[in-house]
Amino acid sequence: MLSPAIDADGAPFWRYAARGELRIQACADCGEFRFPPRPCCPRCQSFATEWRAVGGHGRIWSYVVPHPPLLPDYAEQAPYNVIVVELADAPAVRLVGNLVREPGARLDSVAPGGIRIGARVRVVFDGDGLPQWVLERV
Repeated sequence: MLSPAIDADGAPFWRYAARGELRIQACADCGEFRFPPRPCCPRCQSFATEWRAVGGHGRIWSYVVPHPPLLPDYAEQAPYNVIVVELADAPAVRLVGNLVREPGARLDSVAPGGIRIGARVRVVFDGDGLPQWVLERV
């Protein structure tokens, strides 16, 4: 399975995720959330940065079920999903991940037919600190 490519701008995201925290980079001057992390604010061009905790709730904005799996290491878990989540606390931020039944579950633990655009989800973390998503019970 692939590991995230971690650069200097994104390293804090992964450090927080390893502790089970979802934090998003924000401009320390104007407050604009930004993802992916980068040195300069796209709104005010400030280089002042902070990492803000967010609630980890959102909605499925989009999804795909790759057919066939695009990478050989993922073939054993096909069909699996890749979802795009719009965060409730920061609607301009969309994170990519997988919808799973429970933290650390296989990528195929939710049948593709059970995924709906707009469904409410919350973040969970697998044993390696990788953010995943589960459906919220309403």
